[in-house]
Amino acid sequence: MANGVDSAENLRRKPWSAQAVFSSRDPWIERTLRKMTIREKVGQMIVAKVDARYNGDSDAQYQLISRLAAEGKIGGIMFLKGDIQSAGTLANRFQEVSKVPLLVSADMEKGVAMRLEGATQFSPAMALSAAGDPALARRMAEIVAVEARAVGIHQNYAPTVDLNINPANPVINTRSFGDRIPLVNAMSAAVIDGLQSSGVAATVKHFPGHGDVTVDSHYALPVLEGDRRRLERYELQPFRAAISQGVLSVMVGHLAVPKLTGTMEPASLSRTIVTSLLRDELGFRGLVVTDALNMKALHNGQTDGDIAIRAVHAGNDILLYPEEPEVIFEAVCAAVERGDILESRLDHSVRRILQMKRWLGLDRQKLVDLSRLNELVGTPANERVADKIAAESLTLIRDRNRNLPLRLPKKGALVNIILNDRPGQSVGRDFADSLRTRYNVTTFRLTPASKPEFFRKASRAVSGASAVILTTGIQAWSRSMPSKLSEEQRDFVRSLPSMTKAGAPVLFISFGTPYILDAFPEIGSALCAYSENDQTTSALLEVLNGELVPKGRLPVSLDGVAP
Repeated sequence: MANGVDSAENLRRKPWSAQAVFSSRDPWIERTLRKMTIREKVGQMIVAKVDARYNGDSDAQYQLISRLAAEGKIGGIMFLKGDIQSAGTLANRFQEVSKVPLLVSADMEKGVAMRLEGATQFSPAMALSAAGDPALARRMAEIVAVEARAVGIHQNYAPTVDLNINPANPVINTRSFGDRIPLVNAMSAAVIDGLQSSGVAATVKHFPGHGDVTVDSHYALPVLEGDRRRLERYELQPFRAAISQGVLSVMVGHLAVPKLTGTMEPASLSRTIVTSLLRDELGFRGLVVTDALNMKALHNGQTDGDIAIRAVHAGNDILLYPEEPEVIFEAVCAAVERGDILESRLDHSVRRILQMKRWLGLDRQKLVDLSRLNELVGTPANERVADKIAAESLTLIRDRNRNLPLRLPKKGALVNIILNDRPGQSVGRDFADSLRTRYNVTTFRLTPASKPEFFRKASRAVSGASAVILTTGIQAWSRSMPSKLSEEQRDFVRSLPSMTKAGAPVLFISFGTPYILDAFPEIGSALCAYSENDQTTSALLEVLNGELVPKGRLPVSLDGVAP
């Protein structure tokens, strides 16, 4: 394997690769497909959202999904927030009423705990890259797969293989493995291998590349400006590598690529992107999934039914997360009945869906043993892997004044400034609470709405402090984009070194994007943790105490700081 790409010979030996799974012509697949009505085939292509909290059989959501599954109007579910016990209970209940096994999925980029309480919480993709160990990334993915299967989940909408080329990207950023193609390929290959070898389908996203945009597709339509030559050099490289690796699924993004399509239609609704490029040119044989159909990037006056029909015409197999599953079900059925969509077109997608379900073993065992949840999910051994990733990912960007480890006089005052770019954020709170267990800490949270008196109060505290730790959870920052920080916030941060008494260290820690650390070069010591969770908080305390030396390597380029 070179740069995360397997040879054709190796793939033939891997029963979990798309090249093997989607070559299957198992009798169960063909028999099940032949017995299906047109309406049942349409249902197989729809994956409905489900809150993973079991509130009893009389709950409205429970009754709706149970009915849709029993009537064959959905082929799968996608779990949102909840807990492991509820998820396992719901998965079993819905599987019991469904004639054809359901494909159960979730977005688990940072592990099952990203959706379900009680599972192991991991750091984001950029932290994995900073740790720089593909074997560790694979081990994480194996754990995610075991925990997912324990609660009845079969497909992970991860990894994100978008190259985060644009620091101002508001939606990818630390979800990306970075901006270096060889590193992204190696880390994504490790995650794909770990997931699929352990029985969970990986899904690379967001085709054809969501890394160089400045708009969040949850709210509006982003535009990827690159032409075909540019896409071949950058955005498409990780997808080509993942397809060669044998990834089972690709998610298509809701973003326009006008220099490729000649229009402003979203990639997820474009036959040029989904069929001509992904299927025909890149040779992808696995499941193609739309990004969530409830996202505002798609809704420019079209009905949900129209969007679903266009997604089928484009070549997608799975219509993910419609706001009203029954509405798009009836719309697609009507399109087939009037001849707008051919039954043979449905057959292509449904066969792939059944091939996936067969590979997952759902034709033989679709229920999970809930008595084993505590044995398999959130175990101490799994937590130790998460701890190792968090510790090895901590990245020291600069330490000009050698402020680490933190040396404070006995009973010295530590001021913790939390910098938010919008009101209502809670990032930094857990770390602040942890600091209080070891230090004499005063905390100030500065938002764009903070009043002048609050800044004056914080300034007085800083001037008398023995040390200052500035933290932020800002997710996107670029010199080329207007900052969401107020002028008062920016001036305050720039003045921190001059406010403090002589010799008092000032340390800047990011729990989000590393790019923000480049915004304030006045602060001589800067460290990136990439996220705030129990593991990173513990690791940071060890760094401050001199028990851990941060060895992570930056997976993206900052001005003057090479990755």
